[in-house]
Amino acid sequence: MSNQIFYLQPFPSNESFPNLKITGNISRNANQLTICYNLEGDLKEIVIAQPYNAPSRKQELWEDTCFEFFLGIKNSQRYWEFNLSPVGHWNVYRFDGYRQGMQEETAFEKLPFNVQNKADSLALALNVDLSKIVSAEQAIEVGITTVIKHKDDQVTYWALTHQGVKPDFHLRNSFIVKL
Repeated sequence: MSNQIFYLQPFPSNESFPNLKITGNISRNANQLTICYNLEGDLKEIVIAQPYNAPSRKQELWEDTCFEFFLGIKNSQRYWEFNLSPVGHWNVYRFDGYRQGMQEETAFEKLPFNVQNKADSLALALNVDLSKIVSAEQAIEVGITTVIKHKDDQVTYWALTHQGVKPDFHLRNSFIVKL
């Protein structure tokens, strides 16, 4: 089992945004992946969508506040994008290569995760069996990201590292967590 702590950084911008901090940890035990995000700060300044109904698979969650991670198999072009909304909605997409062949990953029929929303913090935790997409022997590389939508409709992009001239979570050289 490997456990790593992470700290996300906002994409450099001239805009100011509320005092936020995004931290967490990620671990892999055999083929169980656990990722926990902690968002702290002035949460009344950010938009967290209200649930329309029971949590379910939804499209374009990245248009609002959304916790994400990108998972690739070492030495393979294929990767997956996991989207987790603080209101419980989710989606998983599979890509054949950099932004190529995007499809919903049908191997996952549900993706239950826990959210604790408090006045000055929000915690999200997911425990997922990766056996449907990778074998336990395969080394994986992960990029951890978050999209924050602010009350003024400004969007900030947070990641472990920003490798491009503009925010781009799909850049494979930003999948820097090795598990």
